[in-house]
Amino acid sequence: MGSFPPRQCGIATFTKDVVDSYDRAFGTSSHVIAIDEQGGEERTYPSNVIARLRQNDRACYSRIASLIDVHPAELLNVQHEYGLFGGKEGAWFADLIESVSKRVVVSLHTVLPNPSPEHLALAQRICARADAVVVLSQTGKDILVSEYGVDESKTFVIHHGVPDVPFASTDMPKASFGVGQRMVISTFGLISRGKGLEYAIEAMRAVVKRHPEALYLILGETHPQVRRQEGESYRESLHAKIAEYGLQNNIKLVERYLEFDELVNYLAATDIYLTPYLNPVQIVSGTLAYAVGCGKAIVSTPYLYAKELLANGRGFFAEFRDAASIAKNVSALLDDPALRRATERRAYRFGRQMTWPHVALQYGRLFLDLAPPRIPAALLERPA
Repeated sequence: MGSFPPRQCGIATFTKDVVDSYDRAFGTSSHVIAIDEQGGEERTYPSNVIARLRQNDRACYSRIASLIDVHPAELLNVQHEYGLFGGKEGAWFADLIESVSKRVVVSLHTVLPNPSPEHLALAQRICARADAVVVLSQTGKDILVSEYGVDESKTFVIHHGVPDVPFASTDMPKASFGVGQRMVISTFGLISRGKGLEYAIEAMRAVVKRHPEALYLILGETHPQVRRQEGESYRESLHAKIAEYGLQNNIKLVERYLEFDELVNYLAATDIYLTPYLNPVQIVSGTLAYAVGCGKAIVSTPYLYAKELLANGRGFFAEFRDAASIAKNVSALLDDPALRRATERRAYRFGRQMTWPHVALQYGRLFLDLAPPRIPAALLERPA
């Protein structure tokens, strides 16, 4: 269960990747319950989507719970984000899983430090019902155990999956995009105000003074929910800043949703990946995980997930909302190719444990522990 393509959001992409990699690894044919948001577009889902949970249809939750119980599947895995579900902070989801008699594994994509009493009570309720809780970082597990009081023995760290790609030169990918020998900085993902892109754009003023060949690519369209609420006002403000600073030749917005192959090609052409995000307690970022997995030199603000992934010299940190700090770190990597290469290698080595085949194997081992085995045990003994 989770949001699912063609819905455009990070959880949807992640859910599909988990399903695809798991089924590929174990020869299974998983079924999906897709979550539709309030006021969302009508979608045509692929054939493995057997039902839709309509976020704000209260009666739909009990119908889906009944469907899960009569379905032949032995286990339900939910890719969980509080905002996907109805009720206060998504509380109807807790009602749903409490009505399900089968094994339930909840993958939590948000774990807030210092939660409000209401949020804490809901999270504890979800974790109490779940047979296992998956988090995407050790930081997330530490918070669940120490602040939420969740049983450590039922909490598992399975990293965000990343593409299994070779460590290679940027020359050929750059040629395919027609950017020649320019030094490419990039940020990708659905655009919203929390991404801090205005500070990255301002930082490019100082960067291009030292490196006029630098090209910053902002890859992705406006988040559909943001577009429904405020239109394209944020993106338009970014265009205005680019014009104000005279950076039209150094910053390009690629304004569309990128399919997987195109996204990986853009990352392959990237010299420095940048996440200037504004939320210090962000516990996961699929875009940052992809950049690590692809072996990129990374500059990021020090939100929780970045501090874990980029530890031990796997990346560099800029201060929140600080264009000068961003510019200093980006310029240092552009100035020093040897430093950039060493950082890339450290990131790539760490990312090998996060490839989708490895992630699928970890999910398979967890599911096998919880549900009667239909997966041949020998498959789970293969080296990652």
